[in-house]
Amino acid sequence: MSPYILAAEDLSLFGRDPWWLVVVKAVFCFAFLMVTVLFSIVWERKVVAWMQLRIGPNRHGPWGLLQSLADGVKLMLKEDVIVRRADKAVYVLAPIVAAIPAFMAIAVIPFGPAGNEVSIFGTRTTMQLTDLPIAMLYILAVASVGIYGIVLAGWSSGSTYPLLGGLRSCAQMISYEIAMGAAFASVFLYSGSMSTSTIVEAQADRWFIVLLPVSFVIYVITMVGETNRAPFDMPESEGDLVGGFNTEYSSIKFAMFMLAEYVNMVTVSAVSVTLFLGGWRAPWPVSGFWEGANHGWWPLLWFTVKVQLLLFFFIWLRGTLPRVRYDQLMKLGWKVLIPVSVVWLMLVATVRALRNENYDFTEIVLYVGGAVIVVLLLSFVADAFRDRGKGGKGEPADAEPAAFDPMAGGYPVPPLPGQTLPPVPRRRPRGDRELLVGGGPDSRMQSDGKEADGV
Repeated sequence: MSPYILAAEDLSLFGRDPWWLVVVKAVFCFAFLMVTVLFSIVWERKVVAWMQLRIGPNRHGPWGLLQSLADGVKLMLKEDVIVRRADKAVYVLAPIVAAIPAFMAIAVIPFGPAGNEVSIFGTRTTMQLTDLPIAMLYILAVASVGIYGIVLAGWSSGSTYPLLGGLRSCAQMISYEIAMGAAFASVFLYSGSMSTSTIVEAQADRWFIVLLPVSFVIYVITMVGETNRAPFDMPESEGDLVGGFNTEYSSIKFAMFMLAEYVNMVTVSAVSVTLFLGGWRAPWPVSGFWEGANHGWWPLLWFTVKVQLLLFFFIWLRGTLPRVRYDQLMKLGWKVLIPVSVVWLMLVATVRALRNENYDFTEIVLYVGGAVIVVLLLSFVADAFRDRGKGGKGEPADAEPAAFDPMAGGYPVPPLPGQTLPPVPRRRPRGDRELLVGGGPDSRMQSDGKEADGV
């Protein structure tokens, strides 16, 4: 059997811990997320302030490091308001539904090698809470549940703008989860498993960011859209939705939404490290001259450093790029990311199938490259005939679009793609300005202070 068909899955090391050790490891995962979130909030404010030539938080704690903790205490002590028209049960449960799934995905993320057990209170155990043969499907399922909290928060508030923010978030996450799943599938084909520990073990020789660069780029874009971060923060766009789905929330419930956002950032960064950046493995210069870099507690350090680098990438995007329009966001998801991810998945599957049949690498490149060239040529020919067809129906291909009346429905409407607003008339000199007499549609005009003939 070819070694590229399936990777060996040995999950017998999991599920043998005593109950108290499971509790300790679960508390560690929770504490890891909370400490990382508290640090990320301060780090984000500091980095963005540095980009904008400002000081940033510098009052609470040394160098302002306790600012996020002070903000959390302030939010918990503020008055908790429940709006009158809200569905109270759903209104209260929505922040909980949004926050809890964000913590659950970390349960299957490996912080160290499964075969390298560490000692905790004298008991040997793996540096991972648990693992599943379908661990990545578990992560996708948990991530899909979190959207219900945002949608229910917008609906239960009894207000229009939060409802629009919740619907925006639902459409956005559905659009980007499809491309994310296709990026995951490419990793499954190369590793031969959906187990997170096995995926990391499959990157012993070469990280998947080198073998699957397109999948990594697609996942990075989709993880920014999944977490509703700039430039894809449409559900919370203050300019046109007054704050989005959490407009009617205050105090600790508002803090839980913010907590869910930052925990999701940490979770998707951890997933990216696991799938594409070698997981807990030390980077090449370190692992090349130090044999013990991937043993003991050192893998936890490499994993944390990689996660922090991806969190800096989130912060860098927020401080650099402006927010895109909603139609641009959806067009990127449906017309760019999904087709590219599906085509890339087909190419990866083709390469894996040819490798399993023991084809030479040169032959694989020729076959795959030839197929790509044929597809591009067919697309070019189809575009050429489509443009020719537009010009052969009695209308020139570059005919001007029909006139657009923004007030046709009684209220101003923005133009659709391909429509243009009528030109705004220039103000005429005062002596030549025409004045309307009366208010009816048949009213005559005055010019130069003199009445028109017949009036």
